[in-house]
Amino acid sequence: MEFPYLSIFISLNLALVATHAALPPELYWKSKLPTTQIPKAITDILHPRKGGTSMDVGKARRMQPLLFIYWPYDASVTQLHDYQNLDLFFFEKDLHNGTKLNMQFTKTGATFLPREVANSIPFSSNKVENILNYFSIKQGSAESENLKQAIGYCETPTIEGEEKSCVTSLESMVDFTTSKLGNNVEAVSTEANKESDKQQYIIAKGVKKLSENKIVVCHLLSYPYAVFYCHKLRATKVYYLPMEGIDGTKVKTAAICHNDTSQWSPKHLAFHVLKVQPGTVPVCHFLQHGHVIWFSK
Repeated sequence: MEFPYLSIFISLNLALVATHAALPPELYWKSKLPTTQIPKAITDILHPRKGGTSMDVGKARRMQPLLFIYWPYDASVTQLHDYQNLDLFFFEKDLHNGTKLNMQFTKTGATFLPREVANSIPFSSNKVENILNYFSIKQGSAESENLKQAIGYCETPTIEGEEKSCVTSLESMVDFTTSKLGNNVEAVSTEANKESDKQQYIIAKGVKKLSENKIVVCHLLSYPYAVFYCHKLRATKVYYLPMEGIDGTKVKTAAICHNDTSQWSPKHLAFHVLKVQPGTVPVCHFLQHGHVIWFSK
């Protein structure tokens, strides 16, 4: 499904931005984080692969891509059904060579907008009608529901110990992260040598712990352009590990282990899957494709 007015709107705004002296997103990153390598998830969004769409509006998705993993609230019936055959959650003791997990890693077609363009577009639940008009999205369509859901996530109150911001540009992501962790940081993302369907993966040798202190995680939302739900978390460990699928797909990904789940709902999907109670054991999950983890060096 195409949105004919979308490319015209973006082209006009990009032309307007070009007349100003703002730094391109990559140069802004380098000016703020000169020693931090840009992770592949970000470069993929900055430079979409040929044949892809510049804006992720043509593909309707039933829900935000696995964002509920990070949500401390109740699991829905849909979630329980859709992800019953995926090993979304696991214990920290399972993070070793030889562990087998059923997983699926998929890519996105979303693209970052320059900060000036993103800031000119409303992003609020009381401006939904205006936003839909901007992108020629029909009210009641799957795309409109994804859009509303993304904004709803961003407006949800934080839980204890969480600091969050929904960022609509790479520049804003850099600003939020450095305000929480400083400039001496690293950023990692999931990297796969190809897309593949749901399958069994085996954790290979090379599991390493990256951080066990404060981190910032930025989750890519389902939206017409790249919008991330970024939040600073405490009592969280980060591991980086290689995996290989039965079809030969090779993935380098991060695993996040939440040491304190006492504020999560007892009906969260993690507790349903692992058969444990909130606050009893660390709960771990993998970083989905397109999401980014930041931590201090």
